[in-house]
Amino acid sequence: MRIEGKLRLSALFIFAIMSAALIGCSSDNAESAATDNNSSDSEEEESTETAETTESEEADSNYPIVIEHAFGETVIESKPERVATIQWANHDVVLALGVVPVGFSAANYGVQDDSGLLPWTKEKLDELGIEDPNIYQDTDGLDFEAISDSNPDVILAAYSGITQEDYDLLSQIAKVVPYQDGPWVTTWRDQVLLNAKGMGMEEEGRQLIEDTEELVQEKASEYPEMKGKKVVWVNFSADDMSKLHLYTHTDPRGAFLIELGMEYPESVKNAITDESKFSLQLSAENADILNDADIIIGYGDENLYQAVKADPLLGKIPAIERGSVVFIGNNTALAAAGNPNPLAIEYTIDEYLNLIGEAISKIDE
Repeated sequence: MRIEGKLRLSALFIFAIMSAALIGCSSDNAESAATDNNSSDSEEEESTETAETTESEEADSNYPIVIEHAFGETVIESKPERVATIQWANHDVVLALGVVPVGFSAANYGVQDDSGLLPWTKEKLDELGIEDPNIYQDTDGLDFEAISDSNPDVILAAYSGITQEDYDLLSQIAKVVPYQDGPWVTTWRDQVLLNAKGMGMEEEGRQLIEDTEELVQEKASEYPEMKGKKVVWVNFSADDMSKLHLYTHTDPRGAFLIELGMEYPESVKNAITDESKFSLQLSAENADILNDADIIIGYGDENLYQAVKADPLLGKIPAIERGSVVFIGNNTALAAAGNPNPLAIEYTIDEYLNLIGEAISKIDE
C-alpha cells in the first residue's frame, strides 16, 4: 500500500511539473505572439508613414513651378488649394480637371438666362454637386474686390485680355497665370496646359488634352469630306456692309477649324501682317480674298445671310453665292463654343460638325 501511495505521489508530482511547464510554454507563446503582432503593427504604421512621407516629398519636389508669360514670370511655391479664374472659359478647364473654383467670371455671351453659366459649365457643376457657385459679375471690368474676397491662392487667366495694370493689381491678391503671347489668342490646348500647370496638375492637364483630341478626331472622322476644305471665319454686319471682320487662323476659332481638317486659304493668310492679332478688318472692296474659301463660317442668322447675298460686292463671294456658309445664331451656346475648351467641345461638337457638313454638301450642287 505504501509503494502504491508513493507511486501515486510520484505521478502527481510529475503531472504537476509537466502542467507548470505547459503553462509556462503557453505564456511564452502568447507573449511571443503579442510581440510579433506589435512588431507587425509597428512595421505597417512605419510603412504607411514612409509612403505618405515619400508622396509628400515627391509632391514638394515639383515645386517651385515657374511659369513664363507675357508679363514676366509667376513662381508658385506650393500646390494651390484655392483656385480662382477670370474672364473667358478658364473655369471650364478647372472644372474639367475635377476642381471647383473658389470664384470665376460670369459668362457674358451665349447665356440664355441670368445665371452667368453656359450649359456645359452648368452640367459639370451639377455633376460635381455644386448648386451655388461663386460667380464674379465683371462684365464692365474685373471685380477686384470680389476676387480678393474669394481668397484665392492662384488666379488663372490663360485665355483673357487682361492688361499690365490688371496683372499688377491681381498679383497683389494672389499668384496670377495669364496668357503667354497676347490677349485672346491662347489655343484651347495652351489654355489647358497653362491653367493646369498653375494648379499643379500639369500631368492631368496633358491627359485632358489627349482625351479631347481623341474625341475631336473620332467625331471629325465621321465627316471625311471636311479634310482639306478651305474655310474662313468671317463676321458680317447688316448695319455696315462696307467692312469685313475676319478671325485669323491663329485665333482659337480659326485654329479649331484647322484642327478639324480644314485649311485657311493662302489669300487670307497673306493678308495677315501681324500674326499676334486674333482678327483682321477689311474693306468690302477686298472681299475677293475670300474667293478661294469653300465655306464661310460666322456669327449671324438667315436674315443676315440674305442681306449679305444681296449686297453687290459681298454677294459675289462664291461661298455666299452657293450658300456654303454656316451662320451660327448670335449669342447662342454654339456661338459661345466658337472659342473652344474641352467642356464646350464635348457639348457642341456634334451640332457644329453637322452644320459644317451641310455647308460642304452645297459646294458641288
